[in-house]
Formats: sequence, structure tokens, C-alpha cells
Amino acid sequence: MSRSSSNGSPNAVPAVRVSDLHRTAFVTGASTGLGRAFAEMLLADGVQVWGTAREASRLASLVTQYPGQFHAVVLDLRDGAKAEEIFQTCDRTSGGFGVVINNAGYGVFADFAATDFAVWDEQLQVMLVNTARLTHAALRGMLARSAQGRPGALVNISSLAAEFPLPFQSAYNMTKAGLTALNESLMMEVSGTRVVILDVRPGDYRTDFEGSVRRPPGASTPRMQRAWDAFAAMMQSGPAPAHAAAGLRRALLRQRSGTVRIGRFFQAVVAPFIARFGSLALNRRIQERYFNVS
Repeated sequence: MSRSSSNGSPNAVPAVRVSDLHRTAFVTGASTGLGRAFAEMLLADGVQVWGTAREASRLASLVTQYPGQFHAVVLDLRDGAKAEEIFQTCDRTSGGFGVVINNAGYGVFADFAATDFAVWDEQLQVMLVNTARLTHAALRGMLARSAQGRPGALVNISSLAAEFPLPFQSAYNMTKAGLTALNESLMMEVSGTRVVILDVRPGDYRTDFEGSVRRPPGASTPRMQRAWDAFAAMMQSGPAPAHAAAGLRRALLRQRSGTVRIGRFFQAVVAPFIARFGSLALNRRIQERYFNVS
């Protein structure tokens, strides 16, 4: 008996969808930007998605667009214990998440030394420590289900900033480098199981991320302004978020742990190639010239 694909051609193998591998997913920071694009990609592929934001109203349009398929979750990563409790409740309700995407975060643009350390401490706590806490909770459940033959995919959204740090965004760079190191560790630890770890490193996308970056009060210098202008221009000229979602979808369907660099060709392919074979001093000079801070 012949099979038909979705386009009706006989004997063609139907296209594989993420829902063929994973029925459920949990996405932090799903209301805007890359997080929303990731959630919409999963929803389009038939996955039941639990998506988070700090306010339920920011998720209302997804609830309306995907009734019964998108589940709004109010979660604030500033409270790590509460965030883990909420995640565990959702995990039980869903029957165990097949995909977990830790995406939520924010930027702070300021001079490291001139800014009160409490600003940096909060960002490290929210984006590294509490994200690692959710990773810990998610991985425990995935490994238990893996032993029963069920696949899992744990996705931590790092950044190309882990390889090419941004000036005046020091804590953001630290959190992303820390997540990448965690991902690399976990890839070795889950080897031989049905759980995959994806270290996703986006470049610049048109997400209005620069519009939400916090800029603590304080003196701004010409060097800071030049760096900010270069950063904003990069973000505004980047690909659309759907491009990043398509890259993540391909990685999920490959079912292999690994690093996923996504973004414009120069950032995701050429720059890492240059960094790999060039000297650290050369890479620093290129960064300084690009952001006009030399």
C-alpha cells in the first residue's frame, strides 16, 4: 500500500516534524524575539508548548492563536526556587517535557567598573545560576525518561558573544560563556543516553533586543556611545527571528548533541573560522575596530 506525503504525491515519505520526536516543550522567554520564534516553530510542528513570560498578558496572543496547544506560564527567573517549582509543576502536567529551551534573558550596557556590582550580580544570578537550576531540573527528568526509551532535547541558548564578547556588556558575556561551558560538560555526561544537549549560539537578529537592554544611570563616554551605535546597527540589520528558529528546528531533527551557530553568514561561519585559526590578539583587534573602541 503506497503512502502519500502532505503534498499528495504517492510513495513519498512524509516530512518529519518535531512532534514526531517530542510531544511537549517548555520555552522560557516565549513572548518576544527568539523565544517567540522558537515557540511558534514548535507549535507549527504540532508540539504542545508551555511558554513563559513575567506577565501573562504578554503571552495572550499565542494563547488566542493556538488554543489548547499553547500554555501560558508566568515565571520570573529572579526567583530561582520559585521558577524551579513552577517548572516542575508544568513538567508533571505535561507528562514530561521532550524539549526544554532555556532562552530567557536580558542585556545590560554599562561600564563594568563604574557600575554598582549589584547590577552585574543580578544578571549573573538570573541568566546563569537560575538558568542552570532549570537545566538541572529538566535534565533529571529527561534522563529518567531516557532510561525508558523516550528521547529528550535540552537546549540552552548561549550566544556568539561567548566567543566574541561585546564591549560594555560584561555580565552578558560571562553568562553566555558559562552556559556554553555547562553545555559542553553535559554533552559528555549524557553520552550514551537518548538525551541530546544543544548549545545554540545566535548572532544578531532583528528582535528589538537592543531596545530592551538596560542602561543604568551613569556617565556615558564617547567610546561607550560608539560601541552602542555599532551594537544597535548590528541588531537592526540582522536576519529575522524565524531564521534562528529554522536553524534550531534542523538541529532538533538531527537528534545529535552539538554546537549550533546561527546568524548571518559572516558571524556564524566566517568569524568562527577566523577565530579558530587566528591569534587571540588578532581577534581582539578586530573586535575593537568593529566596535570603534580602539
